[in-house]
Amino acid sequence: MSAVDISGVSKTFNDGTEALTEVDLVVGDGEFVSLIGPSGCGKSTLLRLIADLLPPSTGTVTVAGKPADQARREQAYGLAFQQAGLFEWRTVRKNVELPLELRGVSRSERKARAEEMLALVGLADFAGHYPGQLSGGMQQRVAIARALAVQPPLLLMDEPFGALDEMTRERLQSELLSICAKTGTSNTRTSTVFVTHSISEAVFLSDRVVVMSARPGRITASIDVELPSRDDAGRQSPAFFDKITEVRKALRG
Repeated sequence: MSAVDISGVSKTFNDGTEALTEVDLVVGDGEFVSLIGPSGCGKSTLLRLIADLLPPSTGTVTVAGKPADQARREQAYGLAFQQAGLFEWRTVRKNVELPLELRGVSRSERKARAEEMLALVGLADFAGHYPGQLSGGMQQRVAIARALAVQPPLLLMDEPFGALDEMTRERLQSELLSICAKTGTSNTRTSTVFVTHSISEAVFLSDRVVVMSARPGRITASIDVELPSRDDAGRQSPAFFDKITEVRKALRG
């Protein structure tokens, strides 16, 4: 079963703006797919359609074989955005516990799960801190831990590292791949749909880079990515630079 299946989706807003037109996309179970394209091409809109934060004007969106609205109600995915969106009055642990709290999970289970996720993102020692006491990169790791707290099979991410410095960004990219591998099922890692403006980030993270056109957004290319490794050596490999060139050419049309 595919993690996401988008068929014939278009989106026109009430003011007449045509954001997306006739988008078809399948994200396989355990696949990491990045969406890239010019500003305003509808990448974030497409992500919000998957999350059922917006309804499509035409077409269908299913998540793990379920209608998008049902998947949202069942919390079948985790969400992370460019802004961490943490509640300043809640401790780091309490922020991670929030989606579990909304599900009615017991206090002891919430605490255990939150501590497990914080250990996974390397923030076990900061559970009692408040967001304002953390760096931007640390806050993003808390947001990722919160998104993964309910053990979703799908992770939706909208430029989560866009506001970070380059070194922090590269470190979190590597950590994200490791986290997805550890939080997936026994057979596959967590499926991920990732929005970015960075070609190098898309290539490093992805099994497949999906290129979108200027508005109204449509898919113009789907580029498979195979690297010798997903580490610093992989970033220096000829395959890495070849794929960057391929994606850049696809963006230029």
